[in-house]
Amino acid sequence: MPEPEHLATAVAPAPAADAVQRRTMTVLVLAQIIGTVGVGVAPSIGVLLAGAVTENEAWAGLARTASTLGAALLGLPLGTLAARRGRRVALAGGWWTAAAGGAVLVAAAQWSLVVPLFAGLLLIGVGLAVSLQSRFAATDLAQPHHKARSLALVVWVGTLGSVLGPNLGAPGEVIGAATGLTVYAAAFLIAAVCLAVAGLIVFVWLRPDPLLFLRQAAPASPTGPGGKRPGRVRQVLAELRVNQRAQVAVLAILTAQVVMVAIMTMTPVHLTHHGGSITVVGITISLHVAGMYAPSPLVGLIADRYGHRVAISAGLGVLAASLLIGALQPDDTGWIIASLVLLGVGWSFVNVAGSALFSTAVSAETRASSQGGVDALSNLFGAAAAFAAGPLLAVSGFSLLCVLALVALVPLTVLMAGLMAGRALTRQSA
Repeated sequence: MPEPEHLATAVAPAPAADAVQRRTMTVLVLAQIIGTVGVGVAPSIGVLLAGAVTENEAWAGLARTASTLGAALLGLPLGTLAARRGRRVALAGGWWTAAAGGAVLVAAAQWSLVVPLFAGLLLIGVGLAVSLQSRFAATDLAQPHHKARSLALVVWVGTLGSVLGPNLGAPGEVIGAATGLTVYAAAFLIAAVCLAVAGLIVFVWLRPDPLLFLRQAAPASPTGPGGKRPGRVRQVLAELRVNQRAQVAVLAILTAQVVMVAIMTMTPVHLTHHGGSITVVGITISLHVAGMYAPSPLVGLIADRYGHRVAISAGLGVLAASLLIGALQPDDTGWIIASLVLLGVGWSFVNVAGSALFSTAVSAETRASSQGGVDALSNLFGAAAAFAAGPLLAVSGFSLLCVLALVALVPLTVLMAGLMAGRALTRQSA
């Protein structure tokens, strides 16, 4: 059985860390389930609210990307805060910031306020950044052969929130009838409460802090000229310039995000233009989201047992199959649904395996800041892909959009093929 490539360099935590890791996983899973309910409301009910408040398609489009921009802008600061104060302070503060955004959106929805709408969506997007960083927190104290599975578990439980969040309109109607709030305002009230509770769970029970606990056994931090410690951003960039495994991981994460967001964002528009009903669109996106998160435990198992390269390469194959179907069968709703499901599964393989590789590749000194930085980059690239996909669809059609997404897979595919070939040659010469 091939040995995962990270085992040779990873250092197993002390036995005492196992108990802290079990407690950490319990807290992270519970907070992730509750918090992602609040996060999940933004891309669904938030989109509807943006259209209702702005009554302008251009402004509504900007509002719809505000939550993604919020995640992108706060990803690195949250990582830096974790590096300085630990995971507990960073994650709890992030959940509470998102809760404040939910509260602002209650007012925006109740009184149709445009500026609070943008501010609220920007702030609630921080919840996405926290959700992403929670998966990295799961790896801090995990045994080397369990890191990918620990990360995948936190990703997987986010499925519950992603499914429940878009359906807060139903309980929102009940609360609205009792309080006089609009349906949208009541839905965001529920979201704000969930986000606040997630922050409380982390702040109260994430003790000992896994990152600070890990750092107790870490070597002393390097210093720059004059005995001063270099800035964290400079440390991250310096490490990425020479760390090939981290570079591979970053390319994998960004590639998966760009391809997934570009196609997923435009699929509802494409289906609607071809006569698809709201029900069909909803089912398609729900199945896509299930494809994104449901396979996570399997991906973690494969990455831990056979290596990250195998998992990433498998994901690239699934993504290519998805895009080929979309390019060849753009007018068949059944095939488009199948394509979106495969798109989600391919994203899961590449993103989860890439994230697990990144968590093992970076040094302890830059781990939290680097993780925040890669999440920020991922969300920025995703937002850029969403912006670009609209005009491309309008000018060229869905088939060409899928072909262009296939082209975006080429650099990572060539890199992985080279790495796999090099590994095979090493085995033959051994």
